[in-house]
Amino acid sequence: MIDDLEYNTEREHLIIPEYGRHMQKMINYAKSRDTKEERDKLAKAIISVMGNMQPHLRDVPDFQHKLWDQLFIMSNFELDADSPFEKPTKELFEESPEPLKYPQNHPKYRFYGNNIKTMIDVANTWEAGELKEALIYTIANHMKKCFLNWNKDTVEDAVIFSHLFELSNGKIDLRNSEEDLSDSSSLMRTKTKYSNSSNKKGGHQKKGSGNRQRKRY
Repeated sequence: MIDDLEYNTEREHLIIPEYGRHMQKMINYAKSRDTKEERDKLAKAIISVMGNMQPHLRDVPDFQHKLWDQLFIMSNFELDADSPFEKPTKELFEESPEPLKYPQNHPKYRFYGNNIKTMIDVANTWEAGELKEALIYTIANHMKKCFLNWNKDTVEDAVIFSHLFELSNGKIDLRNSEEDLSDSSSLMRTKTKYSNSSNKKGGHQKKGSGNRQRKRY
């Protein structure tokens, strides 16, 4: 009796293991039948069993097409039976997919990230007005925060305005603006606020201290 034991490593390779070994044996049996009529009958019976194994997919479009494709794949494309759909070919199945084209963005100032350039492009499409001005200063403040995350030292607003002018291809020019961006300590405060959850009592900031800007966007 022990001599009849089979190890999986010695058994036939399962092409689609999800269906199990018995399904593979049924397909191999259908391949061995001599008459086309018998092979067609067995193929339909196998498709019915495969469908019962995945009842949640019965309402999915092209589900039957998928089952028939899997049937021929598990038969190693050797089952000579009629199908209501076009039979897949071994060459098509083994064909390598085309490589995915990943976006190759290499921004000059990587510490700003790619989203900043997208935001600047969107701002360039807006009509001049208060909303566009508010968006531009919001972008500039975010650029300053990104810069400070990369370089912990302070940064002059003129540097941010110069970078914004360059990234917008000269369409957004704040280099002569009299409006100040948010203070560096104010931008970094949000980051340290939650990391220092156990602040000492009495360590409140004076209201409005260190804030030179006249407007807040």
